[in-house]
Amino acid sequence: MTMPQRTNAAYIRPAVPGPRPMARPIPAAAMARPVGPAHPAAMPVGRPVVPQPRAAVTFLTVAEVASMMRVSKMTVYRLVHAGELSAVRVGRSFRVPERAVQDYLRDAYTDIA
Repeated sequence: MTMPQRTNAAYIRPAVPGPRPMARPIPAAAMARPVGPAHPAAMPVGRPVVPQPRAAVTFLTVAEVASMMRVSKMTVYRLVHAGELSAVRVGRSFRVPERAVQDYLRDAYTDIA
């Protein structure tokens, strides 16, 4: 006994959504916002203030500081926790400014005659 063949047009499977209707396209002119001139009261009076460029700060990891100083990472952690070497905490790790390492080494230098 054979089953009658069903055509795809007449058969719609339940729980399977059909094609979604397309939204009408938005013209490009409607998406652009008109930009008006700046309000005169918001304009600075006199010379415009130009901010000074900031000096770039280079941060080093604890491992990089340890290799520079030729000590272990634990020694660097001890210096940071003791407050002898300044550092910034980023997440769960420390970053040491390169200038702080240079200052520490300069101040820790002793001249033995």
